[in-house]
Amino acid sequence: MSEAQVVEARRSLERVQNFDAKVLPQIEKLGADLSFAEAVAPAERIISLFAQFPAQYLDELPDQMIAHIKSSADSLYSILDEIIKFDARQGDAFSRRTNLIATLQTQYVQHFTTLHSMISYGASRLRDYSALERDARAAMQAASDRADAIAAELEGHQAEAQRILEDVRKTAAEQGVSQQAIYFKDESQEHDAEAHRWRRYTVSVAVALGVYALLSIGLHKVPWLAPTNTYEAVQLGLSKVLIFAVMGYMLFLSARNFLSHKHNAIVNRHRQNALLTFKALVDAAGQEEKRDIVLTYAAACIFAPQETGYTKGGAQTDLPTNIFQAVPKLTSAAS
Repeated sequence: MSEAQVVEARRSLERVQNFDAKVLPQIEKLGADLSFAEAVAPAERIISLFAQFPAQYLDELPDQMIAHIKSSADSLYSILDEIIKFDARQGDAFSRRTNLIATLQTQYVQHFTTLHSMISYGASRLRDYSALERDARAAMQAASDRADAIAAELEGHQAEAQRILEDVRKTAAEQGVSQQAIYFKDESQEHDAEAHRWRRYTVSVAVALGVYALLSIGLHKVPWLAPTNTYEAVQLGLSKVLIFAVMGYMLFLSARNFLSHKHNAIVNRHRQNALLTFKALVDAAGQEEKRDIVLTYAAACIFAPQETGYTKGGAQTDLPTNIFQAVPKLTSAAS
C-alpha cells in the first residue's frame, strides 16, 4: 500500500476517533420527538472501540488490515454524518430516524469483529517494555547528569551564597540599630520644635518688657496717674516695680524653657549618633575585651541620665555605668 493510502486511512481513523457524539441529538434543530438522543450511547461505544487502536502504528499493519480499518471508519462516519445532516422535512422522517438509530446500534459487533485483533496488536506496541526500559534508562541518565550539573553549580556558588548571607546578616543588624535610633531622633525633633516655640515667647516677652520700661519713664507725667502726695508717689513706684518684676520673671522663665528644650534636643541627637555609630565601633574593636569596653561606654552615653536643663548640679551617672560594667561579669558567672 502506498504512503498516500496509509495517510488517507489514518485520516479516516482519526476523524472517527475525534468525533464528538454529543452533537448527534440536535434537539434545537429536530425537536424532542425526532432528536437522536438515543444514538449518543451506541455512537460513543463504537468511537471508543476505534480510539483503542493507536493511529501512529497504522503503517505497521498489513495492507489488508489497513484497508479494513479505513473501510470500517468510513462506514461508521457515513452513518454519523447522515445523522448530522438529517432533514426532518423529507418524507417519513420518523421511520428514517428509527432505522438510523437501529443501524448504529448493530454496528458495534461488526466493528469489534474487524478490529479486535488489530487493537490487540496496537496495545502490545504501546506496552513495548524494552522501549520503556530504554526510555527509563535514558531519563535516569539525563536526571543524573542534571543532578551532577546542579551539584557543581551549587558548589561553585557556595562562596557567593555565604558572602550574601553575611551581607544579609550585617544589613539586618544595621537595620535593627537604625530602628532603635529613630526613637532618639523623634525625641530630639520634638524638643527642637518646643525650643523654637519658647524662643518666640522669649523674644515677645523681651520686647514687651522693653516697651514697658520705656513707657514707665513717663508714667508720672500722665495727668490721671501723676501723684499729688508722697503716698501716691510711693504707690506708683511700687506698682511699676511689681509689674516690671513679673514681666522680668516671665522673661526668665521663657528663656529657661527655651534653653532646656534646646539642651534636650542636643542630648537626644547625641544619643542617636552614638547608637548609629555603635555597630562600626564594635566591628572596629575586634577583640572581645575591647568590645566590652565599647559597649560599656556606648551604653553609658545612651542610657545614662542627663541634665534636663531645669535643675542645676549635674546628673548622677556612676550607677548606670557600674551596672553596665557588671553585665559581662554577671554573664560569665552565670555560665
